[in-house]
Amino acid sequence: MPRIPDTELERLKEEVSVERLVEASGVVLKKAGKDMLGRCPFHDDAEASLVVTAAKNLWHCFGCQVGGGPIDWVMKSRGVSFRHAVELLKADPSLASGQINQAGEVKRTTVRSLPAPVAFDADDRALLNQTIDYYHQRLLATSEAVAYLKARGLAHPELIATFKLGVADRTLGLRLPEKTRKAGADIRARLQKVGLIRESGHEHFNGSLVIPVFDEGGNVVEVYGRKLLDNLRAGTPKHLYVPGPHAGVFNRAALTASREIILAESLIDALTFWCARYRNVTAAYGVEGFTDELLAAFKAHGTQRVLIAYDRDDAGDRAAEKLSTRLMAEGIECWRIVFPKGMDANEYALKMQPADEALGLLIRKAQWMGNGEAPQAARAQAPARAQADPVAAEVIGPSSLAAKEEVAAPLPAPEPIPAPTQASPLQGPTQASPLPEAPQPDVPAEQTDTDLVLVYGERRYRVRGWKKPLNPEVLKVNLLASKAERFHVDSFDLYNEPPSSNRPASSWARPKTCSNTTWAACS
Repeated sequence: MPRIPDTELERLKEEVSVERLVEASGVVLKKAGKDMLGRCPFHDDAEASLVVTAAKNLWHCFGCQVGGGPIDWVMKSRGVSFRHAVELLKADPSLASGQINQAGEVKRTTVRSLPAPVAFDADDRALLNQTIDYYHQRLLATSEAVAYLKARGLAHPELIATFKLGVADRTLGLRLPEKTRKAGADIRARLQKVGLIRESGHEHFNGSLVIPVFDEGGNVVEVYGRKLLDNLRAGTPKHLYVPGPHAGVFNRAALTASREIILAESLIDALTFWCARYRNVTAAYGVEGFTDELLAAFKAHGTQRVLIAYDRDDAGDRAAEKLSTRLMAEGIECWRIVFPKGMDANEYALKMQPADEALGLLIRKAQWMGNGEAPQAARAQAPARAQADPVAAEVIGPSSLAAKEEVAAPLPAPEPIPAPTQASPLQGPTQASPLPEAPQPDVPAEQTDTDLVLVYGERRYRVRGWKKPLNPEVLKVNLLASKAERFHVDSFDLYNEPPSSNRPASSWARPKTCSNTTWAACS
């Protein structure tokens, strides 16, 4: 289960007065030096053995040998769990103490003090929507769930609100009437009917990140849960859905705005593409989770091309091949985004940084899954900015990734893409496509007896040593890259420095010798 942050616990221990809680329980306290004394309500106390030390905000009973801070008092006086006590104190400390009757017994009520997040007379659709709203509110206040998203590379500032992500932290039941009361039994039965509470009475998605899927009317039709922790008891599933057949199309806005769609295997993978600015993405519900509803949505929105981004394992390979046959039979082109063996989209994006450039590279190298040669139609340029349609502007963005990159070789490194921030939002999401650009004009080049000069915009490359050397055992190339007054010079000994299995790939392009090492960034 998600832990309550230590900072929150410390705040309650410091800000909630034990003395006020004890007096609210009906205990009369009298001054005794620096402390306050009263009769303990938890046992037959005739000698006032309950001590409250206001300076330390602690209480202790010398008769029954119990004590602690404000949370401990609420647990003891109300007979509730630690988490329930914390929720009571966070909501309203004045309602947190149990009442003590004249016989010195704790009066434990079965009426919940915390407000219910659902309407007891709501229909099933509204009940599901209201519960997802509650999970969404809990995520915004749960640092552990936010930390989980960050650890998965899902830290875009608009992600949580856009997809109404939530967390089930075992607090829903604390806000419902006790199951021994009719109202509590009724609402639990209805929550069980919509798949959010199990027959055992536990929340179905306990301890999980919750990702809802909506219909065109904005109503929840499917819910996916991913456990926040991996150290689970044997047999505990990490992935959960509401019982019943899968329903809904994730990120339906993508299908409305683009005829070219990335199809991820899971919702986490789809969110990974979305955070990397590839907004034309949706997801199946696992390798066998491509639904008839999703196919119907593709056809209804005129989807022309699907980039299958399933996991690179045996199951993912088989499912991608099977799905491509089905889609192409419907006239939809299919390409495969090929991850390294054993990886999925999220794992690849985490290991290969920056994620947007790493995923973009695989998108441009996506493999055609049909028979014969891949379609060679030139890709139409997207408008500079879709002013008329805000949805299209969000999903398509100013241009496709491949259109943004130059295609002639050799190319300088692409300009870095700024990280998303609240103050400086992304400059526009990217539409993914594996199709080649239309033929480009020849690169301007100058050739002399010793030099080859290539010009790309403001960048100029001078290459020496490129002709066949007189000594067959020598193959050195001298490269000067310049932009205005800035330049960089490297000498590459290609004969003595071949790539090998003992050398990391990242070092293959590094020269053995380097002359005139004055360096200034050319970008």
